[in-house]
Amino acid sequence: MAALNVNRSPSEIGERIEAALLEAIPGAEVSVRGMGGHFEIRVVSDAFAGGSRLSRQRRVLGAIAPLMKGADAPVHAVDRIEALTPSEAGGSAS
Repeated sequence: MAALNVNRSPSEIGERIEAALLEAIPGAEVSVRGMGGHFEIRVVSDAFAGGSRLSRQRRVLGAIAPLMKGADAPVHAVDRIEALTPSEAGGSAS
């Protein structure tokens, strides 16, 4: 995945984060909010079943790692990660 220029709008960067997460965790429900290089991410997927909180967060961060690398990285920080199963979220996702 190519790095994005830091001057992209928050919505464009959010779309790239969402796309990276959906590629890594197909069928997930993904929500991204943020601006100024700082983002909050919520991912709901059955893929998290049986995983620890740390392993879930690592999976999310691993998926967006290319967007956090380099001097011009569009994502400078992830201020919050919610990585839940559908039952934990009270909904349904694959």
